[in-house]
Amino acid sequence: MATFLRMANPEEELRRYAFRIKVASGVVAVAFFLLFIRFIWLQLVEFDRYHALAESNRITLTPTPPARGIIYDRNGLVLAHNFAAYTLEITPNKAGRLNDTIDRLSSVVQLDAGDRKRFKKLLTESKNFETLPIKMRLSEEEVARFAVNSFRFPGVEVKARLFRQYPMGDAFSHVIGYIGRINQKDDERIKAGPQAANYRGTDHIGKLGVEESYEHLLHGLTGVAQVETDSGGRAVRVLSQTPPVAGSNVYLHLDAKLQDIATKVFGPYRGALVALDPRNGGVLALVSKPGFDPNLFVDGIDSANWKALNESLDKPLINRALRGIYPPGSTFKPFMALAGLEMGYRKPGDVISDPGYYSLPGSSHRYRDWKKEGHGIVDLKKSVTISCDTYYYRLANDMGIANLHRYLSQFGFGRKSGIDLDGEVGGLLPSPEWKQRRFKQPWYAGETVITGIGQGYMLATPLQLAVATMAVANNGTVYRPQLVSAWRDTLTGKITENVPTVMDKIQLNPEYLALVREAMIDVTRPGGTAAVAGAGTPYLFAGKTGTAQVVGIKQGERYDERRISARLRDNALFISFAPADDPKIVIAVMVENGGHGGSTAAPIARKVTDYWLLGKIPDALKEDAADADSENEDVPPADEHAGHAAQVARAAPAEKPRR
Repeated sequence: MATFLRMANPEEELRRYAFRIKVASGVVAVAFFLLFIRFIWLQLVEFDRYHALAESNRITLTPTPPARGIIYDRNGLVLAHNFAAYTLEITPNKAGRLNDTIDRLSSVVQLDAGDRKRFKKLLTESKNFETLPIKMRLSEEEVARFAVNSFRFPGVEVKARLFRQYPMGDAFSHVIGYIGRINQKDDERIKAGPQAANYRGTDHIGKLGVEESYEHLLHGLTGVAQVETDSGGRAVRVLSQTPPVAGSNVYLHLDAKLQDIATKVFGPYRGALVALDPRNGGVLALVSKPGFDPNLFVDGIDSANWKALNESLDKPLINRALRGIYPPGSTFKPFMALAGLEMGYRKPGDVISDPGYYSLPGSSHRYRDWKKEGHGIVDLKKSVTISCDTYYYRLANDMGIANLHRYLSQFGFGRKSGIDLDGEVGGLLPSPEWKQRRFKQPWYAGETVITGIGQGYMLATPLQLAVATMAVANNGTVYRPQLVSAWRDTLTGKITENVPTVMDKIQLNPEYLALVREAMIDVTRPGGTAAVAGAGTPYLFAGKTGTAQVVGIKQGERYDERRISARLRDNALFISFAPADDPKIVIAVMVENGGHGGSTAAPIARKVTDYWLLGKIPDALKEDAADADSENEDVPPADEHAGHAAQVARAAPAEKPRR
């Protein structure tokens, strides 16, 4: 069998090789062409975009939080200010194993259980790239120790921060409020608002009082620094910087010494006091007792203190002046008297015979007067002076609840006053419509009777009582109560006044108003229910006592505070204005379980009024006042504009020797 051998054809092999070379060259040429087109596209069309991305990798925008504005009283005394201190902070996503890092840190800087617990809480509320404080307010020794060992702790650094301080303590807690760390709820609210960018780098926000209500002024403007970084993210140099602008300094109508005295004269009692300037609505003092130390919240309150405050039977976290609602008791009677006169249900000379009780026509039920045997013949003026319940039982029934509700609402009962603090409640001025909505029940005549003496469903806050008293003291003109009198822009130095606002102008017959005011003056004179508190005043002192039940008493029984728990005893109230012929201060006092308004609440108002008008400090407080003055020497002085702002705050200054 023949075998055929295939002979190689060199020419054919060369042609095939040449073809492959051409194909490969074509592919390479096309690839280079595409790369060239892409290069052109990137360099010409998308240059700006990628240049910006490159710059963003090279340049970091670092927010610089502003210093918070300072809060002053009307005389330039510092109520809230800032101080600088060092903190030890961890960036979680750079620190590796957190627990291990914290354990090793404890050998350099002392960390207690509270520090660790607070850090864990902040960690759950924050993002990994945020720096979180593990140790607040380092000593110089601790800063030095960490500086030597810092290379061992990546993601851990010492930072200088501004801290808030409240030198006046718990007496001002509900007025000034406090700042606290921004939580998730705060963060959501900030992001939904127009100021989201202004809070970058900010950890704290106002939580209560002036700190919360005037957050928009106190916070300031956040600064920005352009920092060049290397490939490792380390700062190389600062390219440009927009400095932060400190928040505006805020000046109050409130007088710090008056506030302090008003707080101390309460003694062991719980309660509230509101003092207003009837000429412009300025809040001179606003006390809610007990209070709390706002400094506890600045760094994050520990669980033990929070539990103590939150579970206390005394409820120190509740602002009683704005949120405490109580039956006004007999402090309601001057307004009822005006209603009876203005609506024609009573004339100045009308009298009744008071046997010590009142019964509705056709009913045997007796609504008893506080004086068992009655007051005999009583006219309108005497009814206020001696606080005759029977007179107002009858008047309320004659008026009817609809008329009572319509007229008394003019004085601010049943609605918010509009004070420049958040959290105020509106109280309750009852009506048949309200009861039907609330209880699905009709209104009964007996409920009108007890409303006439400020009991039953009737509820008011101490602030509402002060605003209503302002109407009587100020001939029917009611200003919106306001704490802040002015603020100064730290960038421009411009001072802006918080102009007083007239809320209502109640039309009152001058004759009737004069009669009621005379009756309130007689309340503090011999024979009146506040005669002891009013004794020896060198000025005309007008007031009205009130005693309101906390628990009901069965028909036929008499109230005996000796046989009842201290927390179930009657509340004591007092409203006043002075000097009655030219009012400069209006006061409403409510003492929880204080017993009688004349013996408990009225003396508090008298001492506060004496200080405001006469500069008189109660003897028991003189030593404390001297100590407070010496302690204030350690507080940073008011800025150069504080004196002018204090003058702005005193738009209607009190007369000498007090002002």
